[in-house]
Amino acid sequence: MLRNTFAALFLALLPSSGHVPPHDLAPAAVDEFIGHYREATGLPGVAIAITKGTEVVHAAGYGETASGDPVTADTPMAVASVSKSFTSLAVMQLVEKGKVELDQPVRRYLPEFTMADPRAAKITVRQLLHQTSGMADSAFREKSLPQPETLEGAVARLKTAKLAADPGTTFSYHNTNYQVAARLVEVVSGRPFAAYLQAQVFAPLGMRHSTTIDTDRDLPGSARGHLYVLGQAVALPEPTGFGNGSGGVLSTANDLARWLIAQHNGILSPQSVKELRTPSRQNDTYALGWSIGKTERGTPVIEHGGDLFTSTAHQLLMPESGYGVAIMANTGMAFADAGALMDGVVDLIEGGAPEIPSLASSLVIDLLFLLLTLATAGLAVRGVARSRRWAARRTGWRRWRLLPYLAPLALCATITPIFRVLARGGDIMWVQVAYLYPTFMIWLVAAATAGTAVVAARLYHAVRLRLRRVGDQAS
Repeated sequence: MLRNTFAALFLALLPSSGHVPPHDLAPAAVDEFIGHYREATGLPGVAIAITKGTEVVHAAGYGETASGDPVTADTPMAVASVSKSFTSLAVMQLVEKGKVELDQPVRRYLPEFTMADPRAAKITVRQLLHQTSGMADSAFREKSLPQPETLEGAVARLKTAKLAADPGTTFSYHNTNYQVAARLVEVVSGRPFAAYLQAQVFAPLGMRHSTTIDTDRDLPGSARGHLYVLGQAVALPEPTGFGNGSGGVLSTANDLARWLIAQHNGILSPQSVKELRTPSRQNDTYALGWSIGKTERGTPVIEHGGDLFTSTAHQLLMPESGYGVAIMANTGMAFADAGALMDGVVDLIEGGAPEIPSLASSLVIDLLFLLLTLATAGLAVRGVARSRRWAARRTGWRRWRLLPYLAPLALCATITPIFRVLARGGDIMWVQVAYLYPTFMIWLVAAATAGTAVVAARLYHAVRLRLRRVGDQAS
């Protein structure tokens, strides 16, 4: 009875709208959609959980893991940034126990949280979870700096960092916010974050196969993923990175079904649920580890996506109807399969026809860069073979015409700062750019190598020719 009361109060917290009412969803329709999607895209493996109220509508796995094992409803996969909703829940549990207050400074509970910026002393717990702390990739390059091994290390490396803005003034999605929040949970609770989640979240909800990890090295084979190259999914290791608190949770379809049901079934008090679902003034679409929005048909939703470079995930709640959906796909953020699948399932729930995407355009782009790579290699061989003839015909200042050949090398060396500018300060490592744009980067490296080889060969023969001429004149 108490749980039903909580669920009713939770549903009453969100406004109604004139959207299309949801339909009863048939599992067979979901199976058919995912089958067509995998056939069209080559998606290797995916797991999905769909709930309605306190009932599991569908929980299943499809395809294979990167190691070739079947994906089932009990296969642990990465949920990436969906993990932030678990971290915010852990903090809210401590709030309910009176051990933490959202509007108190973080340093009150986590004295080790220090930065090379006096404004950091004012950062509150709520601002961490709202992503309004003032920390940002533009001021602290969390991905490209040496990666920590633990949550304690993630906080310790902030000692030399500065803020990008005054706390509470600007929204900036920054994973370190949630790593600090998870470390706060560790210190206040007196146990490692993984142990806390196991005891206070996973075990009580019956999530038997879920856990949280620190780094990419901790990913099991079932949670490793793929990139699409030339229309084919290629299994690759996840680039180096730390993710506990911000993106470290591993879970299964069956476990996420229990998690989704708990969101409608009194996992916290109505007041705490309201806090979790209330966005900040700085960003009215981001709450405490959840995003607030609507479907294309106007249905209010609460959701959060998750992206790794080799896998993606997405969770979504429809509070008015009680539907919940969670999806995990073992392909990377460059194609966002989990988000596309979520759109399709939502279409099914709302009575629409899901759109099946195609890799045709990306395949054309990949083939174009493959042809450019082959052409570049051919031109490089030709240029090196004719370098002696080139040196014999050109002397003096004309050799400066070689500089354009080094342009690809310069672009290759500066690709990460260029990306940061295009991403408005977002941080990235060089290898991560290669994971986002594999065939482009293959061509760019080939062009940089080719240009450098041609320049080196031509200069070599030019120097040899000059030395020979000097020798002839001396004799």
